[in-house]
Amino acid sequence: MPNALINENSPYLLQHAHQPVDWHPWGEAALEKAEREQKPIFLSIGYAACHWCHVMAHESFENGEIAAILNQYFVNIKVDREERPDLDGIYMQAVVAMTGQGGWPMSLFLTPDGKPFYGGTYFPPVRRYNMPAFGEILLNIARLWQEDRHAILEGAGKLTAHLQGLLRVDADANVSLTRETLEEAVMEIARRYDWKHGGWGRSPKFPQPMTIEFLLQRAIRGDKLALDMAVHALDSMAKGGMYDVVAGGFARYSTDERWLVPHFEKMLYDNAQLALVYLHGWLLTGNQAFRQVCEQTLDFVARELTHPEGGFFSSLDADSEEGEGRFYTWTIAEVENVLTSVDDIEFIKAAYGLTEQGNFDGSNLLQRVMTDEELTNRFHMSLEDVHERLKVCHQKLLVDRSRRPRPGTDDKVLASWNGLMQIAFAEAARHLQRSDYLEIARKNARFLGKNLMVDGQLHRSWRAGRAVHQAYLEDYAALILGLLALYQTDFDMEWYRNALQLKKDMFQHFSTPSGDGFYDTRDDQKPLILRPRDLQDNATPSGNALAVSAILQFAALEGRPDWQDQAAGMIAPVLEQAVQFPTMFAKWLCAADFTLGPVAELVIIGEMEHPETRAMIEVVRKKYRPHLVVGHSAYPAASDAPAILKDRGMVAGKPTAYVCVWNTCKHPVHHAWQLEQQIESLD
Repeated sequence: MPNALINENSPYLLQHAHQPVDWHPWGEAALEKAEREQKPIFLSIGYAACHWCHVMAHESFENGEIAAILNQYFVNIKVDREERPDLDGIYMQAVVAMTGQGGWPMSLFLTPDGKPFYGGTYFPPVRRYNMPAFGEILLNIARLWQEDRHAILEGAGKLTAHLQGLLRVDADANVSLTRETLEEAVMEIARRYDWKHGGWGRSPKFPQPMTIEFLLQRAIRGDKLALDMAVHALDSMAKGGMYDVVAGGFARYSTDERWLVPHFEKMLYDNAQLALVYLHGWLLTGNQAFRQVCEQTLDFVARELTHPEGGFFSSLDADSEEGEGRFYTWTIAEVENVLTSVDDIEFIKAAYGLTEQGNFDGSNLLQRVMTDEELTNRFHMSLEDVHERLKVCHQKLLVDRSRRPRPGTDDKVLASWNGLMQIAFAEAARHLQRSDYLEIARKNARFLGKNLMVDGQLHRSWRAGRAVHQAYLEDYAALILGLLALYQTDFDMEWYRNALQLKKDMFQHFSTPSGDGFYDTRDDQKPLILRPRDLQDNATPSGNALAVSAILQFAALEGRPDWQDQAAGMIAPVLEQAVQFPTMFAKWLCAADFTLGPVAELVIIGEMEHPETRAMIEVVRKKYRPHLVVGHSAYPAASDAPAILKDRGMVAGKPTAYVCVWNTCKHPVHHAWQLEQQIESLD
C-alpha cells in the first residue's frame, strides 16, 4: 500500500511513496495528526538528486523494523527542500544550532506544534562513522518523550526563541559603503583563495560563482588581484572533473580540493550561475575557453534539462543504475573502443592523463593534465587543430555515453531556478549573437507565465501539468531579474510589464513593516514557527540579495532615486558581515558594487530595422558592462515603457542614442562610432 506521498507532485516525494514508513507531506493534516495523537514529528528533508538521501532511504526507510518504530512512535513527514525552501531554511538553522553543521538528508524531531528539539543529517542503520544507529536514536527519543516530555518542550521553546532571534537585523551599520570597503572584501577573498588548485576552501570545494562575479565587477574597476583570482578560478574549474568536458555542465561540487571527483548531481541553479560567470569572464578577458564552457553548459541545459514547452528541469541525479558517477567515467578500453583511431586515442590519453588504474574507482574522470599549448607541441599541431580534435573526440564520447543508463531527472520546474537560467540564456543571446538562445529564453518566459501563474498568483513549482506551493521571495526576485535581462536583450515590452507586476506583488506581500527589506514568505502563507528572513547567500543567492539587485535595476530604468536609497538601506546592515565573510554574502557585494556606480543609462530611440539602430545596440554588447542598463524603443515610446525612454525623441529624424550617468546626460548621438566613444569614456 502506498503512503500519503502518492498524491504529491515532487519526484523526490514520489520516490518515498511506496516505502513502509507512513509518510505524510507537510500540511495541516499531518500537523493535526501529531497534535491529536500527541506524538513527536520526525521530519526528513532532502531532494531527488541527493546521493546520501538515497542511501538513507534504502538503508532505513525501506527497512521494515525501522519503519515500524517510526510508525509506532512518530508522525513522519517528508519534505522536498527544493519545493519548500522556507521549511528547509528554518530547520537547517536548527540543525546547525544543535550540531554545528548541516546538510542533506536532514533529520529532525519536532514537537507537535513544529518546534525542533533534536536533529542531524544522515544517520546509519547500525553504529558506524562514530554515529549511533538510527533505530537507537528513535527508541531513545520515544522513551524521553514519554518520560521527560517537559524537558523536551522546554528545550524546544528555547531553541525556537534562539532561531527567532537570528531574524533580527542590526539597523546600525558599522561599515559604510565605500570603494575601500569593497577593496577590503576583495582582500578577504584573496586571503582565503587556493592559488594551487583554484577556488576557496578545501574539501568539499564549491564553485562560488557569485564570488567570481563580484571579482569580475571589481576587475572592471581596475582591480588586478580580483581579475587574477577570477581567471584562475575559472581556468581551474574548466579543466574537467567537476566540469563535464564531454557534454558540458557542472556537477554540484568537488569532493576533493583539485576539482577532480565531483558529487555527481547536476543542479540547474549551479549551471545557470556558472554559465553566466563564464560568459562574463570571456567578455572581460577574450579567453575563448571561457566562451566554450558557457556555450557547452547552456547547450547541455537545452538538450537535457528542458521541457519541450520551455521550462527548465531541476537536476540530474548523482546516481545511475551502474552506481554513483559511473555514467561519467571511462576505462582505457572504453575510450579505445569509441575513438578507434590510434592518433585520437593517444591524443585523448595525453590530454587527460588516462591510465589503466584510473583516477576514480578504477576508471578515469576526464580532467585535463596538458594545456592546449602543450598539446600543440607534443603532437605538432596548430592551436586550431587541437581545439578541433578535442571537439571531435568529445562528440564521439558523448554519442557513446548517451547509450549508458542515464541518471534520473528531477523534472519539476522551479520558479527561482528558472529565473536564474533565464538570465544566463538572455545574456548569452545578447552577447554571443545566438538567436537560438534568445528563443529558449523567450519560450521559458512564456512557459512560466502560462504554468506558474495561477489566478494571478505566482507559484513555486510545476510538474506534470500542476503548479503547487505559493512562490517565495527568491522566486519573485529571480524571475524579475530574468525578465529584465530578457527585456534588455530583445526590448519586448511584454517582459518589462510582467517584471513590473511581479515587483508590485513582491512589495505588497513580502515587505517588512519597517520597509528595510523582505521576508522570504508571503504575508498570506500559513504561519510556521517563525517567518523566515534569510540574508545569507547559499548555493543560490538569498531572496533579499536578489530583491535588492532587482530594485537597483528598476531604480535606474525608472529614474527613481528613492528606490536606489531603499536598496542602499537594505545593503547597509549586512555590509559588515559581507566584508568579514564575503563568500557568504557575494551577491550582496555585487549589489553594493552596482550601488556605488557610476551606473550608466543608455536609451536608443529608433526603429529596430534601421541599420544604425542595430549598430548602436551592438556597440554596447561587445564588452562586459555590469554597471549599464539599456532601454530601446521606436518613437514614440509606449506609455508603460521604462521612464528613461519617456520624452526621448529622434533628433533630426535619425536613430538617436542618449547616455546618462547619475541623471547627467551626454550629447545625443546618431552613429555607432560616436556612441562607442561615449561608452568607452565611462570605463
